[in-house]
Amino acid sequence: MKINILTLFPKMFDGPFGESIVKRAQDKNIIDLKITDLRSFATDKYKSVDDKPYGGGAGMVIRVDIIDKAIEGKIGKIILLDAGGERFTQKKAQELAKEESLIIICGHYEGIDHRVHEYIADEVISIGDYVLSGGEIPAMVIVDSVVRLLPGALGNSESLAEESHTGSVKAEYPQYTRPEEYKGWKVPEVLLSGDHKKIKEWRAGS
Repeated sequence: MKINILTLFPKMFDGPFGESIVKRAQDKNIIDLKITDLRSFATDKYKSVDDKPYGGGAGMVIRVDIIDKAIEGKIGKIILLDAGGERFTQKKAQELAKEESLIIICGHYEGIDHRVHEYIADEVISIGDYVLSGGEIPAMVIVDSVVRLLPGALGNSESLAEESHTGSVKAEYPQYTRPEEYKGWKVPEVLLSGDHKKIKEWRAGS
């Protein structure tokens, strides 16, 4: 899968994408991840990508022409991250994992010229009903959620079948490991019984 993230702050992705599953997926060529700096499409010496909103109001708005130039020539499903978009869910992650290419636009400042919503984006997605400084953290959330669904990204593919919010599973059962007892806090006896049927029933009811 190809993933291209359009952002004003490309360095924000260095840490999260340089570790764990996303990093391994890049190393194994499961994903081709590119971070594109929107300022590289600015036309003035100040590298400005925003302007004052028509009709007045606080803040600055990212220009539609900058986004359009950044998208030009790229093929893939175009996702705009915006607080007013469709709520991101595990089901949506599964849908996006089937795409060959994703282009993710990170908004910032007061927002993005609404013509990006109307004419450029294929989908507008929000990760929750709260306000963030920009779309960079939502982009990280979506990429992490999608990448782990790709074949070969996880070391144990069986992990996906039992994960929270997958199929009929709404929340994972409690997990325990050694030591068997610590400060008087004990592992449930059923997990030590070796009776797989009882263990399965216990997990289903937890």
